[in-house]
Amino acid sequence: MNKITFKISLLFAPLAYAFHHCEESIIFNFRAWRSLYFPDNKLPSTELMIVILMAISLVYIILHFIVQNRASAQSVIIFLMATQVNNTIFHTGGTIVFQDFSPGLITAILLYIPVNIIIAQKALQEGWISKRSLIVLFLLGGIIFWSFVKLGLFLMVTVLLISYLWIAYETFRIKRAPKIIQ
Repeated sequence: MNKITFKISLLFAPLAYAFHHCEESIIFNFRAWRSLYFPDNKLPSTELMIVILMAISLVYIILHFIVQNRASAQSVIIFLMATQVNNTIFHTGGTIVFQDFSPGLITAILLYIPVNIIIAQKALQEGWISKRSLIVLFLLGGIIFWSFVKLGLFLMVTVLLISYLWIAYETFRIKRAPKIIQ
């Protein structure tokens, strides 16, 4: 595990999406379950969601590989907190509250949680985040996820744009900062 860096650990997230959506749409039928308990919630198809989630996560990962700053690290973490960790809470809570297995629960528990623990551990070890900021990122991820569930894609798109602007700002701010000569 010592050879796995924060950057490398991020690559596990898109793989986890793939297996999770396989469980939701190929092995089981998450759409039918969701329609049964959330009939008014009209989200994109499972197929479109996996494309969106994988594309966004890969953009964040590529950005972090290129710019390697706190904004890029924390942006990818908050995205994963919203789309994977809080998704696990959704599947677990749905299974408990409705006493009906929520398709996606198995991979959420067996993949999303371990993958995000590894990502968080590597981010902490490499100094991208502190324990306190990890808690804040988790809470913000929860707000984003639950707003997405309630309001749809608008907030998610807004957060994406703000985070990309933050990454760009931090990248140019750091490059323009005067070098201290010792």
